[in-house]
Amino acid sequence: MGRTYLGEFEELVLLTVGVLYQDAYAVAITKEIIEQSGRSVNVSAVHKSLYRLEEKGMLESKLSDPESKRGGKRKRIFSITPFGKRALDESMDLRTSLRKQIPDMAFKWQIG
Repeated sequence: MGRTYLGEFEELVLLTVGVLYQDAYAVAITKEIIEQSGRSVNVSAVHKSLYRLEEKGMLESKLSDPESKRGGKRKRIFSITPFGKRALDESMDLRTSLRKQIPDMAFKWQIG
């Protein structure tokens, strides 16, 4: 697989899957993104991104055991693949490299 570029929201979803690790299902991911970023996010957007990332080979998923309560549902749990980790690493490396190239003068604003 070649280099695959991540959109900002895809990167956020992929990172959140890693943060939640074994509890990374769509509703939990949505709640975590809202809590961590303060963004307004709906679960359908997260679902769409999860399946797109899975199609790209950055995530894999499996169904959990049913919840213990009667009629308990199974959740689709997502995890990062080695390709997904590489995409995150490349994204972080690029951002860090670009950030380091910004001269200090670019951040010195003149007032007045």
